[in-house]
Amino acid sequence: MGVLDADGECFTAIRDELVKLESQGVNGTLLATHLCDLASSLVSSTYGLNTFFVLISAYLVFAMQIGFAMLCAGSVRAKNTMNIMLTNVLDAAAGALSYYLVGYGFAYGKDGNKFIGSGSFAMHDFKSDVDYRNWIFQWAFAAASAGIASGSIAERTQFTAYLVYSTFLTGFVYPVVSHWVWSPYGWLTALDPEKEHLFKSGMVDFAGSGVVHMVGGIAGFWGAFLEGPRLGRFDVRGRKQEIKGHSGTLIVLGSFLLWFGWYGFNPGSQVAIADQVSAIIVARCAITTTLCGAAAAVTTLFAKKLLVAHWSVADVCNGLLGGFAAITAGCAFVEPWAAVLLGFLAAWTLIGMNALMEKFQYDDPLEAFQLHGGCGLLGVLFVGLLGKEDYVEQVFSRGNFGGLFYTGSGRLLAAQLVGAIVIILWTSLLMGICFALLKAFNLLRISQEDEIAGLDLTRHGGSNYPGDDHHPAKLYPPTALGQAADSNAKNVYSSKV
Repeated sequence: MGVLDADGECFTAIRDELVKLESQGVNGTLLATHLCDLASSLVSSTYGLNTFFVLISAYLVFAMQIGFAMLCAGSVRAKNTMNIMLTNVLDAAAGALSYYLVGYGFAYGKDGNKFIGSGSFAMHDFKSDVDYRNWIFQWAFAAASAGIASGSIAERTQFTAYLVYSTFLTGFVYPVVSHWVWSPYGWLTALDPEKEHLFKSGMVDFAGSGVVHMVGGIAGFWGAFLEGPRLGRFDVRGRKQEIKGHSGTLIVLGSFLLWFGWYGFNPGSQVAIADQVSAIIVARCAITTTLCGAAAAVTTLFAKKLLVAHWSVADVCNGLLGGFAAITAGCAFVEPWAAVLLGFLAAWTLIGMNALMEKFQYDDPLEAFQLHGGCGLLGVLFVGLLGKEDYVEQVFSRGNFGGLFYTGSGRLLAAQLVGAIVIILWTSLLMGICFALLKAFNLLRISQEDEIAGLDLTRHGGSNYPGDDHHPAKLYPPTALGQAADSNAKNVYSSKV
């Protein structure tokens, strides 16, 4: 029997029982007061526990920025490490301001419509601690999406371009997508059981394979595509030339930090843990996240050994992260064996997309588009196939929809497909225009001379590593073959853009 009603007062149903107790000599008033105080304490403790859980999860998600920074630093050449580290700081800092001013309002403002939110700009109408805890959690996700895009355009991008795209992505592009899927007012949402949903299911993206990873990956694609490849990445015949990152140690460190942060990213998206159902969902998310990432890493290890005849730590780390990006949508909805299967598929998706992108002379130093965009898309669609109906009902408090292989119905798969398509179109349209304008005003790519010397030396006051500030190898002009390759790299997309 409950003790508190919705208004926090004792249930009137208890009154009759108290009358009986009073007739037996028990002080009913004192007992009622004690019960109400106890119930109020329990409610307060539950609220506090859930708030603590959300905040810790938000801090874990934000700590992924450290992982991104380490991964990016290890994946670029030594002459560009300070530049890429500074851009990671900028993604978080500039993104925080834009998300504070307008982003959160566009995402979760209650005065908007199915397309975009309105209200809560600069937190002006925040009324409870719930609003504050939700803001910090959602901003951490927005910062992650911007960080993904920065990896695609590393080693050749002007600092102004980072500032513009990061502010625009976290302030408008990403918030609109999160409104569609994660706000109860969005047109793609599966939340709020009282509302009509797309195909009577809505799009299911528990922690952001589509909302976060696809948006960040696709944004990065348009930046890298419009810039063209780094100098020397492809020779005059279009054959790839390896440009390896300077530190496998930093790549591994960054990957482990990201792995750790994903335990806030995925389980934390339940935004509650104090009740039994939420605790079960949180634990399941941790298990499926672990298994999918592990399966993707091991699959990549042996697949790359077969393909290139050596064990590659960078490839294994990217495979691991590809598995995490894929499971993010369905971590609460798939069984453990399905998570392992998804990890296997994510590894091959990443390998296949890398091969395809090389055919088109697309250069992405961190494989961000292939990893987050490609594996994120896989994860979104996978839920439509193997999302377990019982698990879906646990999360959304309504049943009658799930993956095709469980229910025999394609409603959820159709909603996932529509959601993925509109995310691709929306992000491509806005970020394509953003990067095209930057290019038109000569604000996108650095000069050839700066790229050869390195951004640390030319833009950031010297090398990140002592003694490298005037290393002769960084200042000598390229060979004749290198000049031809550089010329080809600068013009390879001119006919396409």
